[in-house]
Amino acid sequence: MGNREDLLTGAKRCLIEKGYTGTTARDVATAAGTSLAAIGYHFRTTKALLNEALIEAMAEWGEELGRALAEDTGATATPEQRFEATWERIIESFARLRPLWAIQFELIAQMDRLPELRAAFATANHQARIGLAEVFHRVDPAADEPTALALGAFHQALLGGLAAQYLVDPEVAPSAAELTRALRIVADEFRAGQG
Repeated sequence: MGNREDLLTGAKRCLIEKGYTGTTARDVATAAGTSLAAIGYHFRTTKALLNEALIEAMAEWGEELGRALAEDTGATATPEQRFEATWERIIESFARLRPLWAIQFELIAQMDRLPELRAAFATANHQARIGLAEVFHRVDPAADEPTALALGAFHQALLGGLAAQYLVDPEVAPSAAELTRALRIVADEFRAGQG
């Protein structure tokens, strides 16, 4: 690896260990085994390096989550069984990916001061919504993008809320079975209201 790649690897490690706002140029240079000047040479600023490292880390996280969600629950699985099995895999990923979730929440609080990351997050949100609609509902976004975005936004809201609860207290965060039960109750209430 060259200095640039070493810096990105070191920055990702620092992001996981220290968070975005807690990471300094010296931290990254030490983790990468490079000089402070290498940051300026390759990225101009520490902020630019951290932003690129974060975007790479989020892409890697997205790929890992995508692989976990792509696991087939079987052709005979009902939509309810698919929902619960997929949420089980998502919840399992929270423990492995806890630092990346923590960084995302840290950055959401800082978003007004980080316009370049706001744009990256907005793009990632759009892609996440499409992907979640495909996983949970097998919706073809090319055929019906508004429906895919609406369904994906619903699951994204569940994902963000569940992640926040998991970060605060994993022992009391809802399980996949509890989410499924709650969704069933809501659906029953909607059906009863139509009668």
